[in-house]
Amino acid sequence: MKIGNLELSSNLFLAPIAGYSDIGMRSLALYYGAGLTFCEMVSAKGLYYNSQRTHALLTTHSTERVKAAQLFGSEPEIMGEAVQGALADFDTIDINMGCPVRKIVSNDEGCALMAYPDRVYQIVKSCVAAAKGRPISAKIRAGLDKQHINAVEVAQAIEEAGGTFVTVHGRTKDMFYGGKADLEIIAKVKQAVRIPVIGNGDVVDKQSYLAMLANTGVDGVMIARGALGRPYIFSQILDLPYSYNIYKLIVKHFNEILSILPERVAVSNMKKHIAFYVKGHKDCKSIKEDANNAKNKQQLFKAIAPLQE
Repeated sequence: MKIGNLELSSNLFLAPIAGYSDIGMRSLALYYGAGLTFCEMVSAKGLYYNSQRTHALLTTHSTERVKAAQLFGSEPEIMGEAVQGALADFDTIDINMGCPVRKIVSNDEGCALMAYPDRVYQIVKSCVAAAKGRPISAKIRAGLDKQHINAVEVAQAIEEAGGTFVTVHGRTKDMFYGGKADLEIIAKVKQAVRIPVIGNGDVVDKQSYLAMLANTGVDGVMIARGALGRPYIFSQILDLPYSYNIYKLIVKHFNEILSILPERVAVSNMKKHIAFYVKGHKDCKSIKEDANNAKNKQQLFKAIAPLQE
């Protein structure tokens, strides 16, 4: 698949998942066939004011041939400044217009931008000008609620401002991550714009991936929760030969995080991933409990030792 001047190995994207799409998860997703992975979303203001915590989220892996970041904010000038400044080394930048979390929305950021198509246009236009030819995209939702479904209008504003592609999550803001994604609205966006459209929502296996393509006509698919603890989902969908061992996946994932973060922080960050990796395992409960009590690498590896059996 091609986006702008970038050639991707597949049309499957790993979503930028706050708190989860860290360097370890992204490296595994790429190993198993993802065509593009995004860093966790970062704050334009955080970059503007040189927050070290924000900058830390932008560390990329050597296997990320195409480096992709996701930016959130509401001020066109500051967004543009981040694109041409802190994100100058990234090949493509996505603008978050889909996050439904209250602390983001309350600042008129994330999904709150869906209420202001004119501001969406100005933000994308500012970022496109600052990107100097690098692809700028945006991730949106169906709308704020069932009474305000306006993904088509917002997608058209993104296209008119120079956006290279748009990702549509088929849920409204007030649905958060519950209910069923609406494939019809994704299809309507695809029919309304000329730029590539990426579908997002409820893709957890090959069957749901094929259903997304068949029912919407999208150019690509973004996977979020379906990849948590299952980075090999990309190989499953693409019919690529693969193998995996849960213990080895956790160790590799952890060591990648440890390469950029202090051990204490790496251990803490890995605990939420382990809950997904061990889901369905016969010792799931005890492994999660022991992992959650771990204070260092040695204790963490001891907690997951039953996975070697």
